Amino acid sequence: MTEPDMKKNYLLFVTLPYAYSIMRPLQSEIRRRGDTAAWFIEEGCPDALEPDEIRLRSVREVLAFNPLAVFAPGNYIPDFFPGVKVALFHGYAIQKRIEAIDDHFTVRGWFDIYCTQGPSSTPFFKELERKYGFFRVYETGWPKADTYFAPEMLTRPKNERPVILYPPTFTKNVCSAPHLMGEIKHLAETKPWDWIITFHPKLTDPEIVSGYKRIAAEHANVTFFEGSDKMPLLQRADVMLCDSSSIILEFMFLDKPVVTFRNSHPGPHLIDVQRPEEVGPAIERALTRPEALMQTIRAYTMHHEPHRDCRCSARVLDAVDDFLASGHLGLKPKPLNLIRKWKLRRRMHYWPLWERLRGR
Repeated sequence: MTEPDMKKNYLLFVTLPYAYSIMRPLQSEIRRRGDTAAWFIEEGCPDALEPDEIRLRSVREVLAFNPLAVFAPGNYIPDFFPGVKVALFHGYAIQKRIEAIDDHFTVRGWFDIYCTQGPSSTPFFKELERKYGFFRVYETGWPKADTYFAPEMLTRPKNERPVILYPPTFTKNVCSAPHLMGEIKHLAETKPWDWIITFHPKLTDPEIVSGYKRIAAEHANVTFFEGSDKMPLLQRADVMLCDSSSIILEFMFLDKPVVTFRNSHPGPHLIDVQRPEEVGPAIERALTRPEALMQTIRAYTMHHEPHRDCRCSARVLDAVDDFLASGHLGLKPKPLNLIRKWKLRRRMHYWPLWERLRGR
């Protein structure tokens, strides 16, 4: 435990590019408090750090940094890193597949703290906390929401022509990209709209990727975006076309409508269509921003994220302090997870006993 006046070190663990925009608001709050944030980027993930951001390049550097807590918006976290292990989530509890239990609520035994977002996630995790007994749940809101609800993000774009953002999910069986390629090409040629197409880093099918890149190359009103920071795209677009991705909810935070293609859990907050030829008329309707639709969107987003004071990151850090002070008391030991731990050590080339034998 650290003394109140001691500088605290925190580690931000990155496995996929979307983690940067989730944890940068947290880094800002850490710095505001006079503490230090460093990043560890898993091998194979692009380095998108800014010049003033600190990167630790090895497990040995992490051990020397000795973080008070490690934050991860993914499904796992190295158990051999020092500090409290904090789950931040990569999105909201929106089912992509038609299944009984959302993968959002899968407990794998890595984390000490789950920082939940609101009514759509907290009650379920509280039940899991009682069931398993080896972690604590704190409702903090999502750190990335600090960015969405900042005043500068809530200003409406002033586009000369409507801008349609298309960020399909990678999830097999619900990904719309194979079905909509021809229709998007047709709409790009026949409608006075500008398009931005961007893929999840796990959507890597070469035929699909090359097909959409070709559409962008052949049409001046179509852009294929490959960067990791999609926030400017969400801010610029007027309407989103998607399928069943959690980015739908993030776009709705900006008070904007979404057209979906065969959404796995459709509702009145969406304009959902079943056939490619229905996409164009649905987008035209979305561009009119029907009042009943917009009211439904506002109620839906509030159910998922009621924390709109731009203090979610602050609550996450406060949760760590509370856990260290008293929240850890009475917890059961985490499961051994021997196979998962062995696989993670092999992937990260971390064999402490072997290093000691070699005198390193």
